[in-house]
This record gives sequence, structure tokens and C-alpha cells, in this order.
Amino acid sequence: MAPPVSGVLGTKPVELAISTQVDCLAAQESVRHIVLAVGFSGSVTEEITLAVAELTSNLVKHAGRGILSVRPIKDGSRAGVEIEAADKGPGMSDIEQSFTDGYSTAGSLGYGLGTVNRLMDEVDVSSTPDCGTQVLCRRWLRNHDTIAGRSAWEVGVFTRARNGMKENGDAFIVKEWDGHLLTGLIDGLGHGEPAQKAALAAQQYVQSHFDQPLDKIFAGTGRACRGTRGVVMALARFEACGEMSFASIGNIEVRARSEPERIPFACKRGYLGALDLNAGVQRFPWKPDWLFVLHTDGLSTHWDWSDVPGTEQASPHSAAQALMRKLATGRDDATVLAVRSRER
Repeated sequence: MAPPVSGVLGTKPVELAISTQVDCLAAQESVRHIVLAVGFSGSVTEEITLAVAELTSNLVKHAGRGILSVRPIKDGSRAGVEIEAADKGPGMSDIEQSFTDGYSTAGSLGYGLGTVNRLMDEVDVSSTPDCGTQVLCRRWLRNHDTIAGRSAWEVGVFTRARNGMKENGDAFIVKEWDGHLLTGLIDGLGHGEPAQKAALAAQQYVQSHFDQPLDKIFAGTGRACRGTRGVVMALARFEACGEMSFASIGNIEVRARSEPERIPFACKRGYLGALDLNAGVQRFPWKPDWLFVLHTDGLSTHWDWSDVPGTEQASPHSAAQALMRKLATGRDDATVLAVRSRER
């Protein structure tokens, strides 16, 4: 389970006994009042309430009864809500499998914990056969400033489907807020509609949880892609203070034009959607005149900066366009993303 959060608001959590569908409905109403009091908007409150509906339904279906605990929380400047569902039922033999949409051990058509994973920022599960299961999840308030004026970064992206195909199995991420920029590429395994479905599932999760730590985004994305072909993914977060963090699982190519320094990016083998993989997050200093590039395997990986002259001063848009024109093979979906900080 996750470590306790500091600075709990209020005296003690609300604990609700759950054993019937009536209890489930009553719990949803109680949670709705607590979440609104914390300061969540109406739409987010309904998302959290939907997660509670899934948790309480699981308590009844899989264990017959259980306890739902709800409490407002605070961690530094962040405020949110923490919800725990605990039972003494049969437990789960495969925790990660429970996040697969359509998976159920009770003979019912359910969504496992996939819905909870998509709607909450953090989900931790502990389960022991014949001793019960605990699901602890959190959702944090977001109060990001609206970006006004010119962005602090330039981003260029080009993407296209494999020759002869309509569906593109690649997807990209560009999210800017409060002096941060999250960029990334996602490549669904294979081609066509199955690859596109996997990539969109990953993209949707990342866009809904963009301000969370990179390792948590990767963990949640892996769960969101259960039941799909799976994806490979690389994410880079840039800070206005001149730092960046990077994590990657699979064969997304990463390059940086950062002379005279060389940035030792590390990419972990595997893919998201099957095995429970931990993404190793790297942190580096980042200078405004450097150029960062990601591309999928629809572009040749055997290239050097000298193969694409003029990128030293090129805009990210021009650099991405030149790389696509020079390196795209046509045998796979192809996407290239380039980032450079604007001149201060």
C-alpha cells in the first residue's frame, strides 16, 4: 500500500459498511458531499462518485461485504480525497489482471478496476488469497493557471499512418501548464484498428493524468491498456527552471542535439498493457538552445544529425518535418515530435 499522506484534513475518516446495493447508493451520496466540500467541480465529483460505485459494487459482488473509508487529504500544497475499499473476501490471484476491462471473477460482466484506474490519480491494491483485498485510491485537486501569452516552448509534431492504411496506431501528447510541458509519443503494437485502439487508450489516460509523476503515469497507462494490443511509450517533462525528466518503455527513439554535452537517455525494454513494468525516471538539466526529438519506428533509427543539416537553428516544426521527409519508411505508422525552449 502507499505510505500515508501528511496533513490530513479533518479528524478521522468516514467509514461506511457496505453489504447491499442500498449501501452502495448511500455511499455514493456520502462521497459526493465530501468531495464537493473539498472543492472539486461538479463534473470531477461525478467521476469520483463513479469510481466509488465500482469499488462498492466489487465489495458486494466479490466479498459479500466490506468497508469503504473516505477522507479529505493534504500533501504540501495539494489537497484531495482518499478512498479505501477493504474486504475479507477470497482475494485476487492476479492483481494486474483485475484492471482489464471486461474482467470479472464473479461471473458478471464488469470492468474490474479499469474504471477506477482511469478516474483516480493513484490506485494501490493489496490482496492476499483467502484474506481479503484493499484498494486505496486518491484524486487530487487541480488548479492550474491558464496559459496566457506566448508559450515557453516550441513543439513540432508530424504523424501519418502506414502506407495504404486509414488507421494510425501512433499518438502523441503535448500538455503545458504552470511552467511545465509534458510531451510524449505512443505507438500501439502492430497496425490498423487494434493498434489505434491501444494508442488511444494510452493517450486518453495520459491526458487525464498529465500532471502526475511520470512513474505513476506509466503505471496507470499500463493498466489502462490491459485488454488491448499494448503500447510502447516515451514521455518527457520540461520545467521552466531549465530541467527535464524522461522515461520510456519500448522502442521509441529519443535524441537530443545538445552539443557539446551528450545526454544518456535510457529506454527500458517491454511494452505497456501486459507485464507490470516500472518506468525508470531520469532527470537532466536542459538548455534553451538544445533540440529534443522523439520518433516511432516508422522512421529509420539509423541516422545522425549530419544526415539532416540545418537542424542546429531550425524550429521544432521545421526539424520534425525534415526528419519525417528524410527518415519515414512507409512500412509502419510514423510520428516525430521535436521540442525546443523559446528564447528568453
